[in-house]
Formats: sequence, structure tokens, C-alpha cells
Amino acid sequence: MAGCAAVFLPADPPRAGRVAFWHPDGAAPPDGVGEAEEVTVVRPHGAGGARRHTVRAAVLPVQQAVPVLSRARARAGATPSAAFWGAGAVLALQLAARGRLLPGLSAADADAWRVGPLGADDVRRLRELAAAMPPEAHAVPLPGLTPLHLPEPEALLRSFLDAVADGLPRSPTARIAAGAAPYAAPEPVRLPEQRGWAAEVAAGQDAGVRVSLRLELPGLTEAAAQGAGPAMDLGDDDAPFRAVVQLHSLADPTLVVDAAALWAGAAPAVEDAFGPRTRVDTLLTLRRAARAWQPLTRLLGAAVPGGLELSDAEAQELLGEAAARLAAAGVEVHWPRELARELTAHGIVEPTPQAASDLPGFLSAEELLTFRWRLAVGDRELTEEELDRLAEAHRPVVRLRDQWVLVDPELVRRARERQRRPLTTLDALGAALTGTAEVGGETVAVDASGWLAELRDRIADPEAAARREPVGPPAALAATLRDYQLRGLAWLHRMTSLGLGCCLADDMGLGKTVTLIALHLHRQQEPSAAGPTLVVCPTSLLGNWQREIERFAPGTPVRRFHGAGRDLDELAEGEFVLTTYGTMRLDAERLAAAGPWGMVVADEAQHVKNPRSATARALRTIGGRARVALTGTPVENNLSELWALLDWTTPGLLGPLKSFRERYARAVEGELDRATADRLARLVRPFLLRRRKSDPGIAPELPPKTETDRVVALTREQAALYEAVVREAMGEIRAAEGIARRGLVVKLLTALKQICNHPAQFLKEQRPRIADRSGKLELLDELLDTVLAEDAAVLVFTQYVRMARLIEAHLAARGVPAQFLHGGTPVKRREEMVRRFQEGAAPVFLLSLKAAGTGLNLTRAEHVVHYDRWWNPAVEDQATDRAYRIGQTQPVQVHRLVTEGTVEDRIAELLRRKRQLADAVLGAGEAALTELSDAELADLVELREAGR
Repeated sequence: MAGCAAVFLPADPPRAGRVAFWHPDGAAPPDGVGEAEEVTVVRPHGAGGARRHTVRAAVLPVQQAVPVLSRARARAGATPSAAFWGAGAVLALQLAARGRLLPGLSAADADAWRVGPLGADDVRRLRELAAAMPPEAHAVPLPGLTPLHLPEPEALLRSFLDAVADGLPRSPTARIAAGAAPYAAPEPVRLPEQRGWAAEVAAGQDAGVRVSLRLELPGLTEAAAQGAGPAMDLGDDDAPFRAVVQLHSLADPTLVVDAAALWAGAAPAVEDAFGPRTRVDTLLTLRRAARAWQPLTRLLGAAVPGGLELSDAEAQELLGEAAARLAAAGVEVHWPRELARELTAHGIVEPTPQAASDLPGFLSAEELLTFRWRLAVGDRELTEEELDRLAEAHRPVVRLRDQWVLVDPELVRRARERQRRPLTTLDALGAALTGTAEVGGETVAVDASGWLAELRDRIADPEAAARREPVGPPAALAATLRDYQLRGLAWLHRMTSLGLGCCLADDMGLGKTVTLIALHLHRQQEPSAAGPTLVVCPTSLLGNWQREIERFAPGTPVRRFHGAGRDLDELAEGEFVLTTYGTMRLDAERLAAAGPWGMVVADEAQHVKNPRSATARALRTIGGRARVALTGTPVENNLSELWALLDWTTPGLLGPLKSFRERYARAVEGELDRATADRLARLVRPFLLRRRKSDPGIAPELPPKTETDRVVALTREQAALYEAVVREAMGEIRAAEGIARRGLVVKLLTALKQICNHPAQFLKEQRPRIADRSGKLELLDELLDTVLAEDAAVLVFTQYVRMARLIEAHLAARGVPAQFLHGGTPVKRREEMVRRFQEGAAPVFLLSLKAAGTGLNLTRAEHVVHYDRWWNPAVEDQATDRAYRIGQTQPVQVHRLVTEGTVEDRIAELLRRKRQLADAVLGAGEAALTELSDAELADLVELREAGR
């Protein structure tokens, strides 16, 4: 759409306006977007002439066009008109976000919102943008006029802004709450009886004058005029503030005059500059402003609305919300320049005077920190005496530091509530790291002091701190650690020695296991940290952990707490105990009683990403001097999983889950609020070390990796099954609602993926004919022929055990040596299969994605095939990392099999174009797609011809 010319088509009411998109070269507009219509536009013709042309256009309602246009303005290759209306859309949204919306009536007496009131800067921006309007942006001629007349740019732009504004307040929530009430319902509501009121509002918006209030304090103003300066002592003088009405010309923003002067008969040049409607427009503006701030009603009955005296309470109101309400009504408030407004307040988090001066063991430092308010003039903190004066202030001005200072009532409240408040250590650390704290439901800026600031500086940047405080490999370690592994060891040592848990989230294959073994050995050298280490991991990793410990820490005792006859008798001081998540859940009491452990490690910690699961609850009952999580994917689906990991390693750091969702997850996931995301990153970064293979200097020895989508057509049988299932299922889905509909959607998506794999899988045939029925299987045969001819090895992943069985039987019939690992494979059998593959005895390794997507080291493979697509790309990446990891010496080729024109094709396209979006939206799997509308779902699953 960005490559199309765009023009706005006004309507009555404004929200019914539309935007037409067409190709200037005569090409057809995009299919499937908006309504296809013929639109008459004016195009250049001959030497300096113009002529009407009828073009085919895609026409969108303005509310649907706004997101298209706002993206088009920044898109390379966008037409000037699309970029122009994109800029107009952004301006409209900015005005709405600032509350610049006014109710009124359309020409046909329909309820309509419009942008306004507009300040001088708003009018300037609008006029500058209108002056830049390209010809195509207003190419639709005005009807019934000869010769041709095009819409005037500023008027057309204002109509567009009003059209956007008219649709925004009519949200589904507003419609439900208000029913068919005016200004909420989408359908027009005729209100001819309100025409007078609407004209008043419109006149106030369209006035050529802007009104402001200039506040004066007579004693202060006179002292400044006499050169006495702001230090003049006002003492107990109760001279009232005075609000003077000022008028600003919108045509000439430099022209300002007091309303009293204009009413008294200003100079003719001034009268002419403001125009004959100025007095009426001023009164209309003041009437509107009086609804926002009641004291202005005293001006409405005055013969001359020149100004009014204010009580201290009224003046204080103008330091708070009253000024914001007046600004929204188009009236700015200006305070005397002689008054300083440098009084600021922010929080200080610091140890109590009783706390030790050195850095304590952090988690044992209970109730050693407090929060207090710091109020300052400029960069100088107020003394206790000055704070007392401020707290006792009864006027909106206070004498501080030889100058008069405007005092916000909120600052007075904080001066009165300046007593120290106790903070938990983790709340204090969170405040120090993010620079903010929640105080009374409000987010305020804070500084840290004392050992808390020292701690913050030590842990804020994990990599930098690891370079400043290096840790050498322990003498008992029989391995050479890479530089990034040494930095990881230093970070783990520093965090655990402070009593803080942490999460090592390196990519799969970067050596998290050996780094953890080195940490265990290092901690045995310190009596306060020594003790047995409990490792909880998936069943498939028990053997890998034991082999790695025996290889890199020879002589270190290690036992498996798994299977029949498991025991915890006579634990050695530096022993490793290995158990599975399932066993840990069953025997959590025994494991907890054997503690406290020197260290508790959760490997592949995403297994406890649901904090309410029985496994996660059991893990929390096992105590240890340090807790470390290991995972390659700290966030698979949503930020609540990150909370679950860090709330186990360092309980309380991120607060309760409900508060975390409200404060961080909704803003980051829903709106991608950059400021909130940055604040969360500052809080999390010290506790989570994330390194990727692609990071500079991490794993330069890794060979290249090539990823290819292998597109294949369905067989005739598959296509017939696919279309029949879509047709039948969509009929049921359209008639269903709620949870029943969501269940039908999941059932449809599962059925379509199975058909794309092989008809026999979908039909659940007991004795199937396998060959020549699936395009994917034929392509797999071709790939395997090439791989085996090169004497290479391949991993084939599928999420369906039944499909893997079909492939296994098919390869056996062809005489291709293969083996299949799935969730039911016993641990010893898994280890034997891994050994056989690594030694080259079975070049084709079929793997269930869930059972084998993590933990296995299969560097013999040079090829990885994803037979079917997983909804979450992070899961596919983990599976690929079984081959693409440290120890791999050959280039790795990743083949993803995708059936052309199907739901798989559309998902693959989304993953290619919007990887970041896919991680967020598709991470929830099929559940995210159950919320699609019927039309969106039909578009997703429709079988399309090649090239469409």
C-alpha cells in the first residue's frame, strides 16, 4: 500500500471518511485490501494542463487506513501522498493523545468529534504540513464545479484530522457503556437542537485568538520593577495573586495584548491585527475554560474580562491539575519570571545509620535500608529547617535561599511526609538499578547511596564487572575455559557470593555445564559457600551431566538420585547430586531435608516457567546457599516466564506476579513501551547473563549455519483432504462461540498440519501405504539421498510421534539405517542412541521435538530437517542447536519443510518477515490463533494456488 498514491475522501459524519489507494502507473490496486472502487482523480495532461481520469482504487475506512498510513510514512519507496497522509495520521493521533478533542455537529447535524482547541504551535504544524501536500494527496476534484477545482490543502487536512478524531472515542467499551448515546455510538445521532451550542464550541476552536492567564503577585512584581530583585521580603503580606487575561494572535504569535487594553480601545493597528471577532472569541474561550476551572466564571459577568484576584487556594490549584485542564481547554497559565520553579523532589534509598559501613551479605541485611524524600533548590538539598518552613507553607510561594520559590502543593505534602520508610533489601536494590520506586502507587525517581550504590555499581553490567573482578579457573578443573566462560564464571561467583541468585542464559552449546562445574569447584574453596550441589534437569540430561562431571572434575563424587533405590545417605561435602524434575517433584521433602545445599541448580529451567505448577512449587521448597538457573530460552512465550525464573533464583526481586504484570508485562508485551522495557532491562540485566553464538567474540570457531525453507506442493490426495477439512470445519467454527469455538480452531489447525505431513497420519490408518502420498516425504527422500551420498549425518525433527513412526517404517522399507528417540525412550537407551549416532552407526536420527529439543549433543550431524513447523521459532532454534554447538566443525544446513499455499506457508512467511513479532504473538502457539476472526482464520487456512 505504501507504493500507492493516497487521497482522503471526506464524508458526513467525519468518521465515515475514507482513503483511496491507487497506482499512478495504472496498475491494479492490491487484492484483498479494502473495497475495490472506481475513483475520479485529476492528473496532469499536456503542457501545464490537467484532466479527469478514472482509476481503480482500494478504498479503506479512515480508521483502518490510519495504521497503514502511519507505517507507510517511514517505509522506503512510499509515494509522497502516502507519506503525507501518514504524517497527517501521526499528527491526528498526537493531538488526540494530548486531549485535543472537542464535540460538535457535522453539516448534517450529526454528532461529531473534531480536533481542538489548537494552540499556536499546533496551527503552525498544521499549516506547514498542508503547505507540503503533494498533488496526488488532494487529486479528487470538488463535485459540480467547472472549471476543475481541487480541495484547498489546509481545509482537506483539517477534515482528515477531524475524521480520525471522530472515530477514536467510539471504542467498543464506550459503545457498550453508552449504548446509542451521542458521541459514543458508531451510528450517526442527529442533534439539530444543539446547533447553537455546537456553533459556540466551533467558534472557540476556530478563533483567530488564543487566550492565556498571566499571574502576578503585586509585591513581587513591583519589587522587580524597582530593581529590588526577587530577594525582597514579602513577609506576611497577604497580597493576592492576580490572573490577567492575555490575548495572542494566531496569525502573528508575537502579537500579545491584555484583554483590558483591547476592551479599552487599543491602537488601531492592534485592533486590525486581531480582527472584529476577537471580543466574541475571547468570551467563548473563557466560557469553555470556566467549565475546566470554576473561578473563571467570575469573568463572564464582568463588563471587561480583564482579570481577577485569586485566593491562595485558587493560586495553588493552578500549580496542579487545574493548569492541565485549562491547557486542554486552550488556555495556558504563565507565572511571574521572578519566581523560581527549581524546587524538585525525588527519592533517596540508603542504609540506615545503624547499618555497617562495609558491604554486607546482601540477603542477610534485613531492614537496613530506608526510603526518604530529597527536596532541593537546583542541585542543593534543603536543610531540615527549610523543610519545616516548606511543610508549614500556607501560600503557593516560599522564601528559600534568598529567593521566592513557587511551591507545588504536592511538594508540600512530601515535605510533611519526609519520615524515613523501611524498604526490603530487594525492593531497595530494584530501585537502585532502575532509578525508580513505587511510593504510594506512584512511580518516582530515586538515587542510591552507601553500600547499596556500591552494590549497584558492582552488578549493573555483568560483563564489565567480570572484566574488573576476574576469577581464575579452579585448580581441580580439568578443562580450559574460553574467555566468555571465564567471564561467566566470575559473574556467577560474584552473584552467588553476595547471596543473590542468577540465571545463566547462554545459547545452547556454549558450555553452561562446564561453567557451572567450575563454579561448584570454586565454591568448595570457601568454607562459607562449600557444600553439595543439587542439579535438577530433564531425564535426557542425567547421563550428560554425569559424564561432564567425571570428565571435567575428576575425583568429584557424583550420584544420581533417580529410579528405584535412590538414596541421599552420607552426602560428601563437595558432591554433585543429579535428579530429574519428576523425581524432585515426588521427593521434594527428602531433598529439602538433606539441605541446606551449597547450591541448587535448575538446568533447562524453562521446565518450571509456570510458577503455579507442582514442579515449580516443589522446587521452591528446597533450600540452598545459592540458586542458579540454566536455560537457553529464558522467555519462550511471555514475560511471566522470566518472572518465574528470577523469582525462584532471587525471590522478591520482581515483586508479586500480579504487580509485575501490571507494571511491566502489559506495557512491554502489549504496546512495546520502550521506557518500561528499558527500566525492566536495567532491573533484570544484573541477574541474567545472556550470550548468543552470534555475539562478537563468543564462539568464533563455530562454522557457518545455513537455513533454508524447502517449499513443496501437496499431492492431489493431500489437497483434496485439506480443502474438505477447511470447508467442513469453517462451517462449524462460524456457528460456534467462546471456548467451543477455540477448541474447534485448534482441532482444525492440528488436522491441517497432519494432512500437510502425510494423509496416513491424519486418517490414523493402521496399515498405511506410505510411499507416493506426501510431497513432504518425497522431498525428505531426496534430501536424505543427497546427505547419505556425502557420507554425512542428519537430524529429522517432528512434533508428532505418529509421523516419526511413519518415517521410520518408510526408511526401513528403503533400507536406510535410522533410529528414533521419543519421550518414552528410557534414559540408558537414549544414551546408547546418542553414542551410536556420534560414532556414525546410524546416520539418520529421528527425534520427537519435545523429547529431544534440548540437552543432547549431536555434533555428528551436518544437516537438520524440521519436518513440520513449530509455532514458536525459539523451540526450533533449540532443536537446531543439538547440532550447531561448541564442538561442531562442519557447516550446518537447516532445512525446514513447508507445504506451498497452506497454513504452513503463511506461518513460514510471518516468521521470515516478522521474527520479533512471531516470538511475541506465536509464542503462545495455536492458542494465539484461536482469537482470529472468522475472516482472518479463513484467510490463514485457505489453500491457495502457487504464486498467490
